[in-house]
Formats: sequence, structure tokens, C-alpha cells
Amino acid sequence: MNTRPAAGLSAWRFVTTFGVISLLADIVYEGARSITGPLLASLGATAVVVGVVTGVGEAAALLLRVVSGPLTDRTGRFWTWAIAGYFLTVITVPLLGVVGVLWAAAALVIAERVGKAVRSPAKDTLLSHATAVTGRGRGFAVHEAMDQIGAFAGPLAVAAMLVVFGGDYGPTLGLLAIPGMGVLVLLGWLRARVPEPARYETASAPEVKPVVAQSFLRSLPRSFWTYSSFSAATMVGFTTFGVLSFHQVSEGIVAVAVVPVIYAAAMAADAVAALVTGWAYDRIGAVVLGALPVLAALVPVLAFTDRIALVVAGAVVWGAAVGIQESTLRAVVADLVEPARRATAYGVYAAVIGVAAAVGGALTGLLYSYSVMSLIAVVIGVQVAAMATLPLVRRQTR
Repeated sequence: MNTRPAAGLSAWRFVTTFGVISLLADIVYEGARSITGPLLASLGATAVVVGVVTGVGEAAALLLRVVSGPLTDRTGRFWTWAIAGYFLTVITVPLLGVVGVLWAAAALVIAERVGKAVRSPAKDTLLSHATAVTGRGRGFAVHEAMDQIGAFAGPLAVAAMLVVFGGDYGPTLGLLAIPGMGVLVLLGWLRARVPEPARYETASAPEVKPVVAQSFLRSLPRSFWTYSSFSAATMVGFTTFGVLSFHQVSEGIVAVAVVPVIYAAAMAADAVAALVTGWAYDRIGAVVLGALPVLAALVPVLAFTDRIALVVAGAVVWGAAVGIQESTLRAVVADLVEPARRATAYGVYAAVIGVAAAVGGALTGLLYSYSVMSLIAVVIGVQVAAMATLPLVRRQTR
């Protein structure tokens, strides 16, 4: 099998280099996301506003991929889309700390997520070519684990800077421009070394060709739609960290500077869960996905209490669920769809669960304001329904 493109990088080297890029990017945007709830609250946001903004932000990061995915396949400019998306993210975060008004901060939170929408179908497709050699689950899991090193370090750096700068968000977020520059430099280097990552997969799959955008929905297999339905159900009953952090601070459970530390612990759990479920997926298949609704149901049970140990445990469980979403769920898509339509599939898949994320973010924010017990009951009910569809997913993804 051909594991070395013209530039000479092995498939694993490509995966790990992209992992470093994601590590640096995560220092930037996960550092900012770790304080989104308290930052918006400091500008006058309520729990409902935080839930809606963070939910819409996650929806934008997912839903807009239905546009960027097919366009990426149609143009074949995978590197261009990936670099443009990263650029949007690394310039919005430093601005977030200086705008000073709620509407502008909310717009920047959403804009940062739009950057993820622009780059993700291209990035996932580039990685999927290399994981044809390394193993889907393992390749995506290693990338996600490296990604989460940044997600762990970013919030800790933000926590330290908040202490140094006396809680001032401006210089704290402004310094995140430094790793942002590193992202762009390393992307340029990797593009020069591996201009055609599709060559990793040429020994086992047809050549990647442009897709006619008008027919992209009909081109996706039935198993893909079944799988997307399962994933969407889990997202409808999934709480955003914005609401979790709002609870932590508004109820006086922890100080604002401690929130990024809790988020860092969640990101460490993310990395571990990604590695465990990624390796398990390559060995036992889609049955491992059953862990996701179980974890999602546990989050509000633990996180929305007034005991710090349980609140932290809830955040860690939330992080583990995110780890499955960001690694193993993406690996399954690559196994379901041929290379020529994969960016389209990633875009459509993200759009489906993006709608669910928007509903879930708004729903949990509203229910939190009304009754925590109602929130817990609804989330558990939704996740039980998602679990009921898993046998069909397993049959169709074999």
C-alpha cells in the first residue's frame, strides 16, 4: 500500500503533524470557549442567552458544513478551505476580549464557530485519506488525542492569565494570537510537503473526483442517513459547556478562574475517551457507540448539583462524550462513504447534527431556567430513544 506521497511523509506522520496543528488551534479556541459562559454573563447575558448563543454557535459550526462540504468536493481545493477556516478562527478569538458589548461578543463567538464549519469537511477528508492506512478509528483517535492536549493546555493558560491580569479578558484572549500564528505557519508547511493527501488512499479506493453539487443528497448511502439520525438524537439531549459553566459560576460553586481548570479536566477525559473508543471501533465496530448516549444522560445528573465534586465529575463525563463525538463518530462516516463524496458527507452529517445541537443548546438552557429536574428527565428520555436506534445502526454499518 502506498503510504508515502511525493513529499515523503508517512501516513502516521501526516496524522500527527495535523495533530500538532489542531493542538495549537485548540489552545486558541478551546481556551476562549472555556470562559464563554462567564464572559457573556459579565456583559449581561442570562442563562437562556448563553444557551442560545453557544447552541447557535455549535449549530453554525455544524450546519454550515452542508455548504462548505459539497463546495470542497466540487472545487477539490481541500487545503484552501482548511486554511481559510483556521484563519477565521484565529483572528476572531483575540477580538472577543476587547469588544465590550454583548451583541458583538455573541457575534464573535458564532463567527469563531463558522471558521470551524469552513475548515472541518476539508480537514476531515484530508485526514480520512491517511487513516485508510493507519486504521480509521486509530488515526482519528490519535489526532483527537493530540487535539485535546491543546484543549487541555488552552484553558489552563487562560486560567493562569486571568489570575495574572486580574480577571481582564482583553489581554488574556489577546495573547492567544501567538499559537494562532503557529497554526497558519504549520499549515503552510504541511501543504507544501503533502499537496495531494488523497494519494494515501489510492491503493484501496478510487481516485477522488469532483462531485456535481446538485446530486449530492442522492449520492449518499442509506446507512449514512441511519447513522446521522442516531447521532442527531444524541445531540438533542446534549448540554453545552456554556450552560455548565454558567451554573458553576452563577450558583457560586467555583470562581471564574477555576472554570477553565474544570474545562481542562474535561478535555483530558475527551482525549482518553477518543483513544479508547477509537481503538475499540477498529476491533469491535459500531457497538462502541452505545457509550455516547449513556454518558450524555449522566452529564446533567452530575453537573447541575451544588456539590463541587459532582459538578466536576459531570464536566469530565461531558468531556468524554465530546471525545466520542469528535473522533469515533467521524471515523464511522469515512467508512460509510466513498472518498469522492466524503467532504460532502461530512458537511451533510454535520448539518444534521448541527440542527440537533441548536435544539439541544436552546432546550437545555430553557429547561435549566425552568427546572433542573425537568432538564434531567428530558435529557435521559432523549438518550434512551437514541439508544433504541443503535441496533439498526450496527446492522447497517457492518
